[in-house]
Amino acid sequence: MKRASIGKRILLIISGGIAAYKALELIRLLRGHGHGVTCVLTTNGGQFVTPLSLQALSEGKVYTDLFSLTDESEMGHIQLSRSADLVVVAPASADILAKMATGLANDLASTLLLATDKSVLVAPAMNVRMWLHPATRRNVARLSADGALFVGPEDGEMACGEYGPGRMSEPPQIVETIRAALSAPAGGAGLLAGRHVVVTSGPTHEPIDPVRFIANRSSGKQGHAIAVAARLAGARVTLVSGPVTIPDPPGIETRHVETAREMLAAVEAALPADIFIGAAAVADWRVEATPDKIKKQREGGAPALTLFENPDILARVAAREAGRPALVVGFAAETRDLLRHAREKLARKGCDLVVANDVSAGVFGADENEVHIVSAKGVESWPRLGKEAVAARLVQLLGRELAGDSGKSSP
Repeated sequence: MKRASIGKRILLIISGGIAAYKALELIRLLRGHGHGVTCVLTTNGGQFVTPLSLQALSEGKVYTDLFSLTDESEMGHIQLSRSADLVVVAPASADILAKMATGLANDLASTLLLATDKSVLVAPAMNVRMWLHPATRRNVARLSADGALFVGPEDGEMACGEYGPGRMSEPPQIVETIRAALSAPAGGAGLLAGRHVVVTSGPTHEPIDPVRFIANRSSGKQGHAIAVAARLAGARVTLVSGPVTIPDPPGIETRHVETAREMLAAVEAALPADIFIGAAAVADWRVEATPDKIKKQREGGAPALTLFENPDILARVAAREAGRPALVVGFAAETRDLLRHAREKLARKGCDLVVANDVSAGVFGADENEVHIVSAKGVESWPRLGKEAVAARLVQLLGRELAGDSGKSSP
């Protein structure tokens, strides 16, 4: 007996690649959330998973053929593409990305993608060299400009033995992104539609000499995830990123900086904005860098470095008299007395919210985070979640706050 779906309708397109096996877990998780899942399996995808396994988990028919008399009489491919609330391509191979970017429609999957009037979420999966190839980069840029949403890919070891970006995001992460994409109300306008959000992410590097610098352990994963979540909610997003090893989120304007002063200049150039989220771990101090490498002295010990205070980006944005964002959000990375320091930071910086986390718990570079939302209203503690889930929750919270401030009703 089929279970009644109380959630949304997902059209899941499974293209070729070893990551196709993850589609099975994705279906199970989506069904667990009450969503209905209709599967479309490409010819190449059928080399890795079977229609029978997809049907068993989705509890519905699996579509494979463009020209099928039965399918066309029961539900034409145009209707199939438009009856869903969201179209998800997972995994999305380099081939299907190329078809989508050029508008090719020579099989059922590509025809559905061309015919749909719904949002499309893409979870790429391919060899690292294929992902980094200029042709793929052009296709991703084209799709982002056309409004496609992306989740991943992630860095990791490939089935071919290579390492780098190209691994499909894990099913729980894709589910969280789907939930964010489905948060848009009817009509396609997201919670932050028409809004501009500026996000800082990653560390800053403060040079000592041409080969050394002061830095911290921030990976940028949380800040980048927030930028993606804000875009999924319909915002125009400007991401100001310090030096990180993770790729730029597709479809998001990303400005790269090295130092705190460069980050401040990039933030001020990006304003005005409705929301500013200072997720970057900005270095508090810098030194006057020397033009030449500092050589190790045989005698006399280590060189003396004079520290100078860097500009406080969060405080400056919060203190703006003209063009202050409606919501200014800071992050507090602490190793002890977390909530006390976060409350002090909230008052000292003049921001509206502080997202506090204990970095002694292995947060830097990790895929999960446990945060506390500190505001004038009090403290809201969240359980340990994937950073994408933290980002989605935060964006939803900010969207509701902004809607309340502007007199709009939140969904």
